Amino acid sequence: MRKVGRTRVVGWRWRSNELRRRSDVVEAWIVLGAWTLATGGAVAAGIVGAQAAQHAVDEDRAGRRPVSAVLVKTVPGSGRDVVTGIRYDRVRATVRWTEPGGGKPVVHMGTTEVKPTAEPGSTVRVWTDGRGRLVAAPASPAEAATRVVLAGSGVALAAGLTVLGGGSLVRLRVQRRATEEWGVEWERVGREWGHTTG
Repeated sequence: MRKVGRTRVVGWRWRSNELRRRSDVVEAWIVLGAWTLATGGAVAAGIVGAQAAQHAVDEDRAGRRPVSAVLVKTVPGSGRDVVTGIRYDRVRATVRWTEPGGGKPVVHMGTTEVKPTAEPGSTVRVWTDGRGRLVAAPASPAEAATRVVLAGSGVALAAGLTVLGGGSLVRLRVQRRATEEWGVEWERVGREWGHTTG
């Protein structure tokens, strides 16, 4: 027995055909519009997201400045986990630094992380904000670039999927309506067939 293959016609919804319904054309336009809008919208949203992330990184970097501080003391036992015994590559320590004040220098004290080998009295670099408080070091150029790329990609993906999801919902609504119309038409034709054959 010879197997009958199914022929796939590319772009059949766009070609003039007696079997093509109006809903097929509408569906084709919805798919084309959704993909076009998703692609363009994803690119635009990705660029905006990346620029916003870059702006946030630049602001974060601008708000931090390095200061030389003197290591006063390390916190005892902070270099090793009591339960697991794992050694850390950073330990908590108290540091002191001076900043210029109105007329005379202002001395600050704070707690930060340093290498376990750092000795009291040694100089370490710490980062402060505009109010003289200790903050974490800003992101390195590689970390900043990674954040920008991930933010842009995430926003682009979310925007594209949102548009495609909306297009799919509209397309499903068109298909449902076409199926309902087809059912009504089938009932009408079925009754006509019943009269001719009955």
